[in-house]
Amino acid sequence: MSADKTQSKVSRDLPIGIFDSGVGGLTVYRALHNQLPNEHFIYLGDTARVPYGTKSLATVERYAIENSLFLAAKGIKLLVVACNTASAVALPKIRDIVGIDVVGVIGPGGRKAVAITNEKPNAKIGVIATEATVQSNAYAEAISRAREGATVIQAACPLFVSLAEEGWAESDEARSIARKYLSPIVAEKVDALVLGCTHYPILRNVIREIVGDKVALVDSGEATAEEVAKLLEEKNLVNRISIASKDRQLCDDLDHFYVTDAADRFSRVAERFLGSPPKKLEAVEVFGVDAE
Repeated sequence: MSADKTQSKVSRDLPIGIFDSGVGGLTVYRALHNQLPNEHFIYLGDTARVPYGTKSLATVERYAIENSLFLAAKGIKLLVVACNTASAVALPKIRDIVGIDVVGVIGPGGRKAVAITNEKPNAKIGVIATEATVQSNAYAEAISRAREGATVIQAACPLFVSLAEEGWAESDEARSIARKYLSPIVAEKVDALVLGCTHYPILRNVIREIVGDKVALVDSGEATAEEVAKLLEEKNLVNRISIASKDRQLCDDLDHFYVTDAADRFSRVAERFLGSPPKKLEAVEVFGVDAE
């Protein structure tokens, strides 16, 4: 079925689907919720198969397609791929299969960094991400597409994920690790720094402390939420009937969360990330889901 034919049948009052390899995508959910308080969301965390960064590209693509088809079957009007690894390797295939608009996190993050630094002729843009995302060069390529010849400095910060999930984002250990990871970024005196992993906004205060106030921090989740809002307007898919007030709380009864394993742990980490645990949380299987 073609994307155009499917998209024409999409209703404005359907939810927005989001998937990630685990809990990190909750920062993208939060950004979307804040940007679009009258929309509601379905979130899938593939906690049984996390992390994606150590898997082959073919395996990540298969997981991403299964997750996408699961969410599409729930009835959504737009899909957000909150996982950086899946965004880097699987977006074209997902778009071919699900037949609705799909937004990843890498393109929006790269474009936001370029927009912030466009007035500086010799601007330097830093990117911090997981090792797999850095090795993929996906952010560097997205930035280069938005600004030819842009100078990009990348650094992998793998331990940031554990620090965020364990609630150690403000600890002395986090500061020590951040100083080591961010030393090449600081040395290059970047003008903007892309937080290229969904966990990293949890460490925003420590990162800011290390890089200084002059560096613009770019949250890819927030950049994605801004682009999703514009896309919904362009496609005439904004929910015109208010389903909630603008002070609607995160994790309320309108939003449904799914995980593929370890629901209790997901709930605990979600409370650290969002301030409250999901009210609707369900364990499901998505393995072996195929396109018709």
